[in-house]
Amino acid sequence: MRADKRLGTGVLRVTTHEVFTEYLAAMARFAHLRTLAVEVVRAMRRDPSVYVISPSLEMFDRGLGRYENRPDKNYSLVDCISMVVMEEEGIHEILTNDHHFEQEGFTILIRK
Repeated sequence: MRADKRLGTGVLRVTTHEVFTEYLAAMARFAHLRTLAVEVVRAMRRDPSVYVISPSLEMFDRGLGRYENRPDKNYSLVDCISMVVMEEEGIHEILTNDHHFEQEGFTILIRK
């Protein structure tokens, strides 16, 4: 079942635990932001309007397949997993400035 059917109408916010992991890893080097980063993740996990997709071996394998099949790209594994999730959920727009998603046909909503 797609996320829009699970969450109903309105703004659809979907993320994955892999994205949270990547975000927390990026914040780890900023000691003064670690507590805030944890609070952000916890708040998003509690927010009923945010659909958080848990990792699965199948999703990992599908992301790994994309990672393997794009040797000419600098996509991270988390990017690849996110792209797989977006395709599965019928999501076409992403709140990022990462041009890799545009290379795969998604619309990025933040411009550098």
